[in-house]
This record gives sequence, structure tokens and C-alpha cells, in this order.
Amino acid sequence: MRKFGLIGKDISYSFSKNFFDQKFEKEGIHDASYNNFDIDAITKFPDILHENPELIGLNVTIPYKESIIPFLDSLNKKAKKIGAVNTIKISKKGKLKGYNTDCYGFKKALKPHLASKHKRALILGTGGASKAIAYTLKELHIAYQFVSRKPSKKGELTYTALTEDIINTHQIIINCTPLGTFPNVKDHPNIPYKGIGKDHIAFDLIYNPEQTKFLEKSLAQKATIINGSKMLKYQAKKAWRIWNK
Repeated sequence: MRKFGLIGKDISYSFSKNFFDQKFEKEGIHDASYNNFDIDAITKFPDILHENPELIGLNVTIPYKESIIPFLDSLNKKAKKIGAVNTIKISKKGKLKGYNTDCYGFKKALKPHLASKHKRALILGTGGASKAIAYTLKELHIAYQFVSRKPSKKGELTYTALTEDIINTHQIIINCTPLGTFPNVKDHPNIPYKGIGKDHIAFDLIYNPEQTKFLEKSLAQKATIINGSKMLKYQAKKAWRIWNK
């Protein structure tokens, strides 16, 4: 039996298990299973490998997309450039190679909504997922700035520094924070939503709930809204191709 799974923390809500369980059933794949590996510290990752020798592929989610890297034998070029991993392929010799399929999923989900007016973006949050988003925006020639509670790099903005004018001149706003994830559905990034208008795209990496408070408030300002579900499906399909090539 081939075994796949997801590494993360507090992942009972996870999209991935449900997606792959349905895929296996629908496509008559009887020699594979997908499990959640919920760990409270990345140092427990080697135990999962030791206890599950049948593992040949893993997804990685919050908060381990960066801290997983020292445990891997190699990274593909894109994951190395991004500095974050969300997919791992395990070879027959037990070698672990890291990939990033978040960038692929984000690009596929965003591109149908892009127009020439979408020139600048704000990335809310600076975790592992935000790195893949920044990489993709660079590929699409869209200028971006990170927004963080505690800016650590030059050019990063604080939430308190955000004005309606800054929001207004950045036509894409991407929420890469966990704010608004079920069950904390009333939470949302503290930004001046009045600066959002009909030319904006508000993209939330969260998929549960379907419409977060961030998206709800952006929609009230007539923005185009996109949740994380399509991005997740695209990145999961890409991960499957990596595991099986």
C-alpha cells in the first residue's frame, strides 16, 4: 500500500485528506491511502518517517513550510528560490526532495481574473505561504509589498501604517495570515477596507469558511473575491503528478 499524507499542526479541518480520499475512490485507486500527521513540533517529523516506511509523498502546511527544509535531502530549484516547501517526494532509497506547488496553484487561480490595471499587490503576512505568493507575483511582473505586524525587512509595511490611499493604489490584496480560519470566523486582517474598490482583487488563501470576513468586507466594497479552494486543488493535483512521475 502506497502511503501519502499531510504534515501540519491542528489540521483536523484539512482540505487535503478529503481531496485525496475522494480522488482515490473516484478513480478506483485502491493501493493508496492519505493520512493527516498532526504534530506540535517539527522535531517529531523523523518519527513519522520511521513509523511509516510506506510513505512516498507528503504535503506540508502551516506552520512547517519553512522549518521542514533542514530535514530534507534536497530541494528543487523553485522551492530553493522560494525558501518554503509544501510537497515532499520520498524516493525508493528514502531520500526526501522538497517542492513548492503553492506558487503553481496561486498562479492558476489568480490569472483568469487579472487585467492590465492590476499592477501592484499587498501580501498580508510573512509566513511560508507568503513566500510562494511573492515568487508568483514576481513571475507575473506585479510589484508587491509585504504587510506584517513586526516588519523584519526593508520595504515591509505595518498594519498601522496602512492607509486608504495605500490600499487604493494596490489593486490586489492577498491574505496569507490564518485570520478568519474556522472556527475563528469573525477574525480578519485589520486594514482600511474603505480603500478597496471595484478594480480590486481580494484573494484569501483560507478556504474554510468559503467566504471569510476579509472576503466579505472586500465584497461589500465591490471587489472581485477569490478564496483558497481553487489554489489548493491546483497545488494538490501538481503534487500528485510530482509523486507519480
